[in-house]
Amino acid sequence: MGAVCTLEQTYKIHMSRAEFKERIRASLANETLQRALDANAERRVKGRITAFESLPDWRERRQQAHAVRAEVIDHLEEYLEKFIGKAQQNGILVHRAKDAAEAIRIILEIVGGDGRPPLQKLIAKSKSMVTEEINLNHQLEAVGIRVVETDLGEYIVQLRNEKPTHIITPAVHLRRDDVGKLFHERLGIPYTEDIPTLTNTARQVLREVFLTADVGISGVNFGIAETGGICIVSNEGNARMVTTLPPVHIALMGMERLVRDLDDLALMLSLLARSATTQKLSVYTQLIHAPFSDQQRHLVILDNGRTRLRHSPLKESLYCIRCGACLNACPVFREIGGHGYHSIYPGPIGSVISAGFFGSDFVPLAQASSLCGACKEACPVDIDLPKLLIRVRAGASPSPGREGIRGEGRTGLSTAGKRFMQLYSLIARSPRLFSLAQTIAALGTQLLSPFSRYVHLPAFTGWGHSKDLPRFAGKTFRERFRKLGAESITPQMGRYAEKHVPAAESIREQTSPDTNTLISQFMQELTKVNGNVICIPPRELNQSVIDLLKSRQIDQIHLEPNVLDENALEKAGIIVYHSPDPALRVGVTKTICGLADTGSILIAEGEGNPLQASLLPEIHIAVLRTSDILPTMAEAMTLPLVSQSRAAVFITGPSRTADIEMSLSIGMHGPGELHVFLVHGTASTLVDD
Repeated sequence: MGAVCTLEQTYKIHMSRAEFKERIRASLANETLQRALDANAERRVKGRITAFESLPDWRERRQQAHAVRAEVIDHLEEYLEKFIGKAQQNGILVHRAKDAAEAIRIILEIVGGDGRPPLQKLIAKSKSMVTEEINLNHQLEAVGIRVVETDLGEYIVQLRNEKPTHIITPAVHLRRDDVGKLFHERLGIPYTEDIPTLTNTARQVLREVFLTADVGISGVNFGIAETGGICIVSNEGNARMVTTLPPVHIALMGMERLVRDLDDLALMLSLLARSATTQKLSVYTQLIHAPFSDQQRHLVILDNGRTRLRHSPLKESLYCIRCGACLNACPVFREIGGHGYHSIYPGPIGSVISAGFFGSDFVPLAQASSLCGACKEACPVDIDLPKLLIRVRAGASPSPGREGIRGEGRTGLSTAGKRFMQLYSLIARSPRLFSLAQTIAALGTQLLSPFSRYVHLPAFTGWGHSKDLPRFAGKTFRERFRKLGAESITPQMGRYAEKHVPAAESIREQTSPDTNTLISQFMQELTKVNGNVICIPPRELNQSVIDLLKSRQIDQIHLEPNVLDENALEKAGIIVYHSPDPALRVGVTKTICGLADTGSILIAEGEGNPLQASLLPEIHIAVLRTSDILPTMAEAMTLPLVSQSRAAVFITGPSRTADIEMSLSIGMHGPGELHVFLVHGTASTLVDD
């Protein structure tokens, strides 16, 4: 076995307040970064608000999601035991790793057998923050393994030898000219700033990686304890490629990323994409329960400080579903970006879990917070991030090597800072002293505020280094409250007074819309995500598909069994293949159901249905019956095929990416076109129609 790093070698960054402040100054002085961060925050925040408008009960769902995550974390070992048992029954090879070094050792053994370099292997990797957490790429490359990031944003930062700056949008800090120069220098193409050209270049380069990779490595969004399956969501199609095409797939999952069952999963998915990418549902939502034929599927479950965090005052941070909404909402992240934090996990949630996972060196990150509460408001599972940030500042982050210790770790305050907080605590307990202090402070800031950028305040504060000292209000809240009169304050507190956590059943739609309403909604939603719907009677199906193929001058297709009349296709000069072939431009599949609220279709792996027909071609044609349209994903999760098939995927439009300046490009790694032939009727087979 070759040399394997220790945990310290894998991820160790010594941080000082001075270094952190220096990075903050550099970020603030970077005009390109500031424009990029502003554009990201504005679009993400506005888009998230719009996305949740289509979910009237999102507040109730949010509280339910919080309760689900709390239940899982409180009984984590029980759910892990159930999950692992089911996954092993399904044929998945499960490994548990206590830290980064053990996870890397396990992966090296899977990839290279004895692990002795050089291994001469190619790994296609989809986006995974857990792999970044353990510095996996560097460790694999050190023994001769070639690792290629296949998410467009991750691929860009890998070519630049950088770490992601955002957990959802890795290259958000870059402009199109940065990418144009990079691709010109590294890929040899003529310099261009045309985003579709840049995107297509990456697609062509990475397609060869997918088709020749020895191993695919992915992360995991959720593990499902009841079924032993894993859920992976993506937009580009690269996650489907790395889990489907290579002969070996390795999924790396943080041990906390569990839900109890498919009902819980549907709930989480209804919140995740809206919070992360402002979509109702990501383009691809994969459910994987077993390896495909002639494939090995491994699952590595990582601790790496999670047990320690679970037994600390920061336990609630493990509820996080990694949507990145708190980063987009945070006024501090918006100014300094992810690289300013110098941690794999930036922003409000990163400031908490970095200290919990990696130690007290990361406690100063929690000082980079206004405690304004925007992160809590944006969190889809209602994590009280301001409370957790305060706890980190107070030294409540657990120390590595001290399992279950509460209140251990270095605080984020200097000696002067501690003395100030002690004095503040004394004053705050006395209404008279507090009122007097407010008056004195108000007078002082009226004098100091204009000069705060030039005269630094004591070192225990950050004021004056990067922001103006705000003027105190002319009147205190107490004075304004007394003038307004307590009688004018309404006793109604709205959603903030809501204590009841609704049952899952109350979240679902109570009435079943009629078929015509479902059809209309499905067509509208699919069209919104750049899909095309052709609504036809059964007898016209074959000819309509033939007409579409002829209009594109296509005479060869990948066809799943029992979808179209192959005799009719042959008479029309269409050659049919049943085996996957990357050279084919069109794949035709049947569907299990459609989802009216998102415009999604569900397909499942089975005999003759290997899923590649919906993945490899540039055009995907799907045939769906109107009678198989369901209102929501919650209803689809009850279908036996969802849990019984080796893999199933919800597809919501053609593949897409927005990793370059958040400019939408249709057709990344998966099909660039999705045509759904919506067939009226309920006949037993479409072919017989």
